[in-house]
Amino acid sequence: MGKPLRVLMVEDSEDDALLLIRELKKGGYDPEYERVSTAETMRSALRQKSWDVILCDYQMPQFNGLAAITLLKDTGIDIPLIIVSGAIGEERALECMRLGALDYIMKGNMSRLVPAIERELKDAESRRQRKQAEEELRESEEKYRLSFENVADVIYVIDTNLDVLSVSPSVKRILGYKPEDFIGRPVFKLENIFTPESFKQVIADASLILKGETIAAKIYRFIAKDGTIKYGEVSGSPVMRNDKIIGMISVARDVTDRKQAQEDLQASEDRYRSLFENSMDAILLTAPDGRIMVANPEACRIFGRTQEDIYQIGRAGLLDQTDPRLKVALEERKRTGRFRGELTFLRENGTYFSGEISSSIFNDHDGRQMTSMCIRDITERKQSEEKLKDTLESLRKAVATTIQVMVSAVEARDPYTSGHQLRVADIARAIATEMGLSQEKIDGIRMAGSIHDIGKLSIPADILSKPTKLSEIEFSLIKEHSRKGYEILKDVESPWPLAQIAYQHHERMDGSGYPRNLKGEEILIEARILSVADVVEAMASHRPYRPGLGIDAALQEISKNRGILYDPEVADACLRLFNEKGYKLN
Repeated sequence: MGKPLRVLMVEDSEDDALLLIRELKKGGYDPEYERVSTAETMRSALRQKSWDVILCDYQMPQFNGLAAITLLKDTGIDIPLIIVSGAIGEERALECMRLGALDYIMKGNMSRLVPAIERELKDAESRRQRKQAEEELRESEEKYRLSFENVADVIYVIDTNLDVLSVSPSVKRILGYKPEDFIGRPVFKLENIFTPESFKQVIADASLILKGETIAAKIYRFIAKDGTIKYGEVSGSPVMRNDKIIGMISVARDVTDRKQAQEDLQASEDRYRSLFENSMDAILLTAPDGRIMVANPEACRIFGRTQEDIYQIGRAGLLDQTDPRLKVALEERKRTGRFRGELTFLRENGTYFSGEISSSIFNDHDGRQMTSMCIRDITERKQSEEKLKDTLESLRKAVATTIQVMVSAVEARDPYTSGHQLRVADIARAIATEMGLSQEKIDGIRMAGSIHDIGKLSIPADILSKPTKLSEIEFSLIKEHSRKGYEILKDVESPWPLAQIAYQHHERMDGSGYPRNLKGEEILIEARILSVADVVEAMASHRPYRPGLGIDAALQEISKNRGILYDPEVADACLRLFNEKGYKLN
């Protein structure tokens, strides 16, 4: 395997480019190359990749060596460029080198190619190293030149008489004073920049340093020019000359933000400790092996155990190991790092209780994997839910009884209307089931279907049973039955919107229905289902004023007006019931 070499060839001849590649391979290289022959393609290649060397023909149909050298110089990229030409005069070759080419090679004398490239690569590396060294030296000089003037800490020097000799400019940024506010003044007269307690400590520490001791990381409280308190972490040591103390140098670092952060952290820890101690939920922290490391007071209360007992029995002793949800919970937490749900827990007295748990895996400040468990005793809530469930069931029965009474009242007055309602209810229930609606909605649709024409109680019986075509006034009275049904049902307490379903069962998807001209999603899905069931039953069944039209005519009506008058999903479910699943009218 040869040495890698990235070569950009500015060459119009593919054959000449291949000759150059063969020569490079003979010289021990494994070149990666790209051939370009115009200014645009050369500029693009320089922008997209890095190259070790450029081999450039002098004369090409759309480009030449001088233009290539100028283009390279304009980019500011430092890449050796060597002219490789079949015919170039010495004057032109020298002009190319004067402009920036590093060598020129005649295509008839390719033996010079590899040595020239090796020489230029070596020179390029030397230039790169020299440039890097110069840059590092310049940065180092700049850094040390600016260090004292721009040091973040305050550096100050004091002589043996405790007079201030020098102070770094950073004192203005931190305390708002200029260095000259201190220079030449004795420390004894600087009490205005320290709190009283810190000023006493400063004098005592300065005396110790001038006796040869060193202090480190002492915290002083400074008073800035604007009156704010600043915290400074101060280190000091004696300055020696010929084994004699001639003064002291100290460095004061502004740690106000750090102190504030520490105070904020302490306040935060206090808040979270308070939340932990006073939480109404049990909080546990457990190790990977199930040992409980921390338990709050509420955990002791709901489990009926002391902290020592909880630590001793561990996580497994608090959970009902027979709860089938436990395995699922552990697998989910292992897979996702967290789990939320309900599990069964065990109290000290052997009784079980339902708990809502939120658990997640985290790493503590030492990098150890821990698990947090937040548990809420939901026994009372569960009991309330059961009571609510019983109440709801009682309400369902009460509503069902009320509905049955209403159906009986309709039947006593108009047996035809009663039979129509029950058949519509059965069709609507079947459609809702076919659509995959919830049992809750299916029950509501069946119940609403049983009384959807309850409003016809307000219509004279002779109009309902009239064997001839209704007059315009009579039909307008018939259309009022939806509104009358709503008025009758609106105060009936029910888990379902029975009144609204009865109100809307003659509305149509395009807004052409009655009594309110609702359209589309404005109509309850229950009412959309009931409207289709109502049409199918009405058309297929006998009427006082006409014989039944038959189920085929009814289904044709639903199919023809699917998406226009009737909800398309409801229509499709109805058609599947009769055409594919053998549903029959009772």
